[in-house]
Amino acid sequence: MIIIGLTGSIGMGKSTVAGMFERLGVPVFDADAAVRQLQGPGGRALAAIEAAFPGTTHAGGLHRERLGAHVFGNAVALRRLEAILHPLVADSQSRFLGAHRLKPAVILDVPLLFEKGGWKRCDLSVVVSAPYRVQRARVLARPGMTPEKFAAILKAQMPDREKRALADVVIETGRGRRETWAEVRRLVASL
Repeated sequence: MIIIGLTGSIGMGKSTVAGMFERLGVPVFDADAAVRQLQGPGGRALAAIEAAFPGTTHAGGLHRERLGAHVFGNAVALRRLEAILHPLVADSQSRFLGAHRLKPAVILDVPLLFEKGGWKRCDLSVVVSAPYRVQRARVLARPGMTPEKFAAILKAQMPDREKRALADVVIETGRGRRETWAEVRRLVASL
């Protein structure tokens, strides 16, 4: 099985590209979805999060704003949260790999693939990228997003140019869906 790490900064089109891989029959593990499940109703991370950050959970899952108030801009608190979540996400990822072990290829869709060392588990790394103006327009079109929030998110992520330099493959998403789809199809065919 070929393990492909898929990553890209906010607004680059990573979710769209992941969906294209799925349509071509390549199973996708979505790390963000795994985190949402761990923090959702009955999620395996809730008790540990509540113990570390009292008042941040409820019967329906996580109070995202309350937890965000604890960890945003606080590196120590963020590391504490990551120490809770990362092992649980790794367990979910291992179960995914086991369930798809007979597939020729799988995608690990991990936003912080390079930042957290996840690329070491992969045979191939793919970065989804677009020009800054396209990225900015996509992100600012999201509900509740502001230029200040966008700038803070970018500051916390590895710059796109660094991700591109580390990638085995770069998929450009700024030229429209048709061209992106063609790039994904070519990559899958080459596997």
